[in-house]
Amino acid sequence: MRPPSFAPPSSLLIRDLKDLKLVRREMQARLQREQARQAERQAAAAKASAEKNLFAHAVGRVVALPVKHRPGHKAVLVLTKPAPIAEQQQRDDRAVMQEALSDEFDVETLLHTDETLSFRRPGMGPDVVRKLRRGNWSIQRQLDLHGLRREDARNALGAFLRDATKAGVRCVRVVHGKGLGSPGKAPVLKGRVQSWLIQKQEVLAFVQARPAEGGAGALVVLLAQS
Repeated sequence: MRPPSFAPPSSLLIRDLKDLKLVRREMQARLQREQARQAERQAAAAKASAEKNLFAHAVGRVVALPVKHRPGHKAVLVLTKPAPIAEQQQRDDRAVMQEALSDEFDVETLLHTDETLSFRRPGMGPDVVRKLRRGNWSIQRQLDLHGLRREDARNALGAFLRDATKAGVRCVRVVHGKGLGSPGKAPVLKGRVQSWLIQKQEVLAFVQARPAEGGAGALVVLLAQS
């Protein structure tokens, strides 16, 4: 940068070499003061620029709001609501299952006594039982009640039949066990399961499973179409 030029003060009259030295010192003093003021201005400008860049880095990229979101316009928030839980319906379903499956139901008069016990709902022909025994319907789902207490087994069977019917399943297998591990070697759940199945309107018929499918420890059940 080209240093500014200064004219000698008019009050100073150069008469000799001494006066010339005085003029030179005065000009140097003015130059130093001007350089100091210029350095202060540069420092202030640098500080302002640094503060501006610091704010920009902290805020990040700024994008102008759409017209509808500018002051004077209401912002529209799109909220995704969680799927409702039908708690009351679940309680009603559990209550219906518990009420529908009674342990006091007399099942003996409805079971057909042949080579093995079987059941078919009134209006269903005897060929339904024969087809079930032959395996004309493929088993699509299975429920194993081994080791469950009576109340747990009843609830599990009710839920299993309800879900299978909703899914359009026609043929299922229910394993109740042969009672080999029970006191007296008697099947504890076998009679209960037969009684519960007869009480469910979606059950059209059932037979004892073939030996390869569980034999006396399981039932093959035909369900109504949903």
